[in-house]
Amino acid sequence: MKAILTLNGGSATLKVALFEAAAPHRRLGDGMIERFGVGPRLRLRAPGLADRAQDWAKGEGPTDAQAAFHALWPALKARHSELEIVSVGHRIVHGGADHAGPCLIDEAVLTGLKRLSPLAPLHQPANLAVLEAAQQDLPKAGHVACFDTAFHQGRAFETEAFALPRHFYEEGVRRYGFHGLSYASVLERLRHERPDLAMGKIVIAHLGSGCSLCALDQGRSVATTMGFSALDGIPMGTRPGAIDPGVLLYLMTDRGMDAKAIEDLLYRRSGLLGLSGLSADVRDLEASDQPQAKQALDYFCSRVAVGIAAMAGELGGLDGVIFTAGIGENSSHIRHDISQRLAWLGAGSRLALCVIPTDEEGQIAVQTAEVCGL
Repeated sequence: MKAILTLNGGSATLKVALFEAAAPHRRLGDGMIERFGVGPRLRLRAPGLADRAQDWAKGEGPTDAQAAFHALWPALKARHSELEIVSVGHRIVHGGADHAGPCLIDEAVLTGLKRLSPLAPLHQPANLAVLEAAQQDLPKAGHVACFDTAFHQGRAFETEAFALPRHFYEEGVRRYGFHGLSYASVLERLRHERPDLAMGKIVIAHLGSGCSLCALDQGRSVATTMGFSALDGIPMGTRPGAIDPGVLLYLMTDRGMDAKAIEDLLYRRSGLLGLSGLSADVRDLEASDQPQAKQALDYFCSRVAVGIAAMAGELGGLDGVIFTAGIGENSSHIRHDISQRLAWLGAGSRLALCVIPTDEEGQIAVQTAEVCGL
């Protein structure tokens, strides 16, 4: 059987899945490695086969997305040796202003994507490292880039621009938005399950290791919290979300921090990890009895609720909030806390609240099949 392989690398997770090429909605099997470098966990699943699990101790196992690929893909391939991989779909976080949809990857495309790495240093290099490893392992397959930024193309100027001199916008300094594959996946399922809501004014809350909100009106992205980079908006596992730029100037001029130190601070040592001093993982914080764990979770829920209210302002109203991704799908405590903070908007009565699992891999498979004409 001919199959599509999808590779979805996040900031702390690599997900791999197989889909039937002739029916790209049909998932044949999948696997995941999460928590790079802090006790990685491997999981494999396939219909008719026993699940496989493997845990590594802290400091052992894969420490980045490429190492995770080398551990995960051979294990999945061994379970599905009868499949012929004809296409590989890659989640690419940043497509810049030039990519409004998926495309085949050639040298010119790859070179352009590498130039965008400074705009997403936690994700883009990892995405491309996995891509190049997959190209070596599967040289005969067609490789397709599926972009997180493409979903947000076409928004109004006032939602894309910063209040900087105009030439910066023309040069590409603008709010791109991210998590587009997740939003597209959730929207597709919502159209089947709640078509009335899908065409209304809604906010999708993608809450995982990375977090963002997207305001949609009649199925189109109107505004989103992530902007020029994947740092802006609501707080995340290790990223702070929105921050007064004066803080960064202070860290440079008064604390002597250079660009590399600030990059490390913003991408790897802030967010829930920085606030709690304990962990970037909501599961760890919910299980902790330390007061700083509760403070970090309270801060997170407060900022998400404020962000949803701001998205409602962008929409001029709100019909529903959809929670998705690791935290949004699995933490009832977080959902309840955020909903309580939105009671003044009608959450729990007039305002619809839903949980819809994201399926970024399924969205990648569909886009890959379309590009490759499968």
